[in-house]
Amino acid sequence: MAVFRSGLLVLTTPLTSLAPRLAPILSSAARLVNHTLYVHLQPGMSLGGPAQPQSSPVQATFEVLDFITHLYAGADVHRHLDVRILLTNIRTKSCLPPLPTSVQNLAHPPEVVLTDFQTLDGSQYNPAKQQLERYATSCYSCCPQVSSVLLYPDYGPAVSPAGSLGVHLPSTIRPTSPVARSAKQPVRGHQRGAVGGTFDRLHNAHKVLLSVACILAQEQLVVGVADKDLLKSKLLPELLQPYTERVEHLSEFLVDIKPSLTFDIIPLLDPYGPAGSDPSLEFLVVSEETYRGGMAVNRFRLENDLEELTLYQIQLLKDLNHKENEEDKVSSSSFRQQMLGNLLRPPYKRPELPPGFYVIGLTGISGSGKSSVAQRLKGLGAYIIDSDHLGHRAYAPGGPAYQPVVEAFGTDILHKDGIINRKVLGSRVFGNKKQLKILTDIMWPVIAKLAREEMDQAVAEGKRVCVIDAAMLLEAGWQNMVHEVWTVVIPETEAIRRIMERDGLSEAAAQSRLQSQMSGQQLVDQSHVVLSTMWEPHVTQRQVEKAWALLQKRISEAPSGP
Repeated sequence: MAVFRSGLLVLTTPLTSLAPRLAPILSSAARLVNHTLYVHLQPGMSLGGPAQPQSSPVQATFEVLDFITHLYAGADVHRHLDVRILLTNIRTKSCLPPLPTSVQNLAHPPEVVLTDFQTLDGSQYNPAKQQLERYATSCYSCCPQVSSVLLYPDYGPAVSPAGSLGVHLPSTIRPTSPVARSAKQPVRGHQRGAVGGTFDRLHNAHKVLLSVACILAQEQLVVGVADKDLLKSKLLPELLQPYTERVEHLSEFLVDIKPSLTFDIIPLLDPYGPAGSDPSLEFLVVSEETYRGGMAVNRFRLENDLEELTLYQIQLLKDLNHKENEEDKVSSSSFRQQMLGNLLRPPYKRPELPPGFYVIGLTGISGSGKSSVAQRLKGLGAYIIDSDHLGHRAYAPGGPAYQPVVEAFGTDILHKDGIINRKVLGSRVFGNKKQLKILTDIMWPVIAKLAREEMDQAVAEGKRVCVIDAAMLLEAGWQNMVHEVWTVVIPETEAIRRIMERDGLSEAAAQSRLQSQMSGQQLVDQSHVVLSTMWEPHVTQRQVEKAWALLQKRISEAPSGP
C-alpha cells in the first residue's frame, strides 16, 4: 500500500462513540501517512447518501475540547506524525455564523483523504470515496489527483453504543469551581486572548494549549514566545531551537488550524509579557505548571488598574514512555534529553585520513566532565589523544615548543631547573589578547602535529576510532582533523561549582576562566553530537554507550574508501 507524506483524516463518528476506537484509527492513519496528518471533525456526517455532504459548524463544548486533548494524547505514540486538528468549523456559542465558502489553504496539501466512515459491507465503496474526495476538496486545498481510503474495517469492528457508555475523557480545562459541569456545556468565546510558552520542538501538549486558545479567541490571539533571559533556566538550553525557527513552526501551525484569527506572535522577555499590560485582552491560557504565573499576571494587572484576565488552566499530557531523569509529561525538555548522543548534522568527509579510521574531536567548557567522557569512550575501545598531555610534551625541555616559547616570553618564565613555569606563563598571557595570540600561534600548530603523529600510532595499532580530547578544539581550528565534533555540556553554575572545587579557585576566578572560552552554545552550534554529565554517572554512561553504538552503525554503513 502506498504511503503519503500528508493526509486529511475526516472523522464522522459521534465523539462519544469515536473516543474508544480512536487509537486503532490513528494507527491505521499512521501506516498511510508519514509526515503531516490533518484532522477534520464532522461528527454525524454521512458519505452514503446521494447528496453531496456540506461542512457544518460543530459547537465548541467541553466534550469537544476533551476529545481534542484525547486525540493529541493518542497521537503522541506516533511521534513521526505532525498531527493538526483543524478548527475552522468548531465554533463557540457566541460565534456561530455560516462557515466560509472559500477553500482553506493548508501548508502541506493532503495527498490522501482518510475517514472512519463505515460502509454497510466494509468495502472500499467507490461512491463513498468520491463523496469523501469531493467533500475534502470543497473544504481544503488538496493535491491534484488526491487519493482516498476508507479506514474501516482496518481499524477494527464498531464499538456498540453500550460499550461506549463507560468511556470518560479527562477534563482538558481544570474547573475553577467544584461545581460539576456537563460535557455538553458550551464553551464561552472571547474576542482577544493570550497564551505563552517556549514552544521548542512544537509537540502535542503545545498543540492542546494552542488549540484551546484558538477556540476561545474569536478575533485575535497574542502568542508570547520565551526568549533570551527566560531561556537561561531551561534544561539543556544549548539544544533549544532558535527563536526564529520556533516562531516559524508555531506560525505555520496556527494559520493552518484557524486562519480566521489574527495572530500576534511576539518575544516573551519577562514573566508578564503583553498579558500583564494589554488592556484589550480578556483571557489567558495556562498549563498546570504555569497557573501560578497566570495568577501573578492578574495581580500585576490589578496593581496597574487593569481588569483581571479569565484564566483557563489546561491539564498536562502524560508521557507514558518517559525514561529515567525525564519528566512524566510530554515536554520539550525530555525531547532535548533524547537528542543527547544523537547525530545532529552530517559528519565531515575526511578523504585524507586512512580508510576505516574515524576521528572524533571531544570538547566542552571547563568543568564539563569532558575528560570523564573520554575515559568512558576509552573503555568502549576508542584510542584517546589527550591534548593537555601533548601540551606538556611540547613545553618540556627539548620539546618542539620549548625554545620558541622561551624566545617569545624570556627566561624569567623558567624554573631554576629550566622547566617552563606554566603558572608564570599563564599570568603573562591571561587577559592579554596580544600575548595570548603569540602563545597560541606557537602552541596550536605544534600540538596539532603531535596529534597527527598519535593518530598514525593509533592506525598502526589497528584502532578504528580515535578521540582527540581538547578543550580548545574549535578555537584552534582542529575540527579540520576530525570527522565529528562531540561536545559535553553542563549549566554554567554547575561548571563554576566544579572548577572551584577541583582547582581551589574563587567564584570570580572560575567565572573569568569560563568567560575566556567559547560558550557551551557556541560549541554546540558547531557540534555533531552533544552529551551532558549533569546527572548520575550511570546516566552519563548510558548516553556515551548510545552515542558509541550509533557511531559504530554510521561507520559500518559508510562507503569504504576515500
